[in-house]
Amino acid sequence: MSAAQTPTAVLFSEPGARWRTIAYGPALCAIILILEVVRGGAVHWFGLVFCAALLAGFVWLQVLAGKRHISVELTPEQLRQGTEVVPLSNIAAVLPEVDEESWDDEDWESARALGELTGVPRRRKGIGLKLKNGDLVQAWARDHRTLRAELSAALEPATGDEAKEAR
Repeated sequence: MSAAQTPTAVLFSEPGARWRTIAYGPALCAIILILEVVRGGAVHWFGLVFCAALLAGFVWLQVLAGKRHISVELTPEQLRQGTEVVPLSNIAAVLPEVDEESWDDEDWESARALGELTGVPRRRKGIGLKLKNGDLVQAWARDHRTLRAELSAALEPATGDEAKEAR
């Protein structure tokens, strides 16, 4: 394999959505169909098959959007948040967590969230990042503590090397 084809290690990953979610609606319709057959009487074949297909179609669109827009992946070279990729070489620091006791908001809490979304997605928590150009942005993840730890560890060797070169 050439250097361009070698797979990189994934330090952190969240899929955003899972394909198995598509099966929940049709499975429920199948259970209802089985109950109707066992119970006797009228069986609503068309209605249940139609609802199963409709549910599967809508959920397929949601899973596709979730995998594209709210997935997170951290490698030793880059952080991908949805469709936006930020090289780790562009990140200057991971900012500290929000102090829940403080009345003041941190500057990074109102910063732009990474990805194409207008803000941090629901059920995810923001992580403040300072870029080398001075901008503040928010990375985000459902498991934000693990992402923060992995991101800090991935940035540490780079900042340590720069500190040694400055001496």
